[in-house]
Amino acid sequence: MEISAFLLPKDQVAFITSSISMLEAMQQLEQHYYSAIPIIDENNKYVGTLAEGDLLWKLKNTEGLSFENMGQVKVSDIQRHVHNESVEINAQMEDMLTLAADQNFVPVVDSTGVFLGIIRRKDIIEYYTRNITD
Repeated sequence: MEISAFLLPKDQVAFITSSISMLEAMQQLEQHYYSAIPIIDENNKYVGTLAEGDLLWKLKNTEGLSFENMGQVKVSDIQRHVHNESVEINAQMEDMLTLAADQNFVPVVDSTGVFLGIIRRKDIIEYYTRNITD
């Protein structure tokens, strides 16, 4: 089985760009009920994952930053505390499963790093639960 069988394509995934504001990122997380969201750059390359905690740490540790002025801080200026590794679309299933054990979702990229979508750990578990035989 290829990892592409589990791929939730980019057009069905919420993601943000590194150029949007902290406020816009927070709104995206809230709108989709996510605790973390993939970040892509202006070339559609995966650059990391922004988590709720990253926003809270930035708010806590930046003097003068408040909900009123979060629109002035770019996502690219927020330190990320969790590194969600990506996997190439043609990687081995074992590589993807290793990442999924530690991440709620695994970002999937092509050979040049362009973001293609995600693989959700939930979908992997559901697949194996349906297909386990005694």
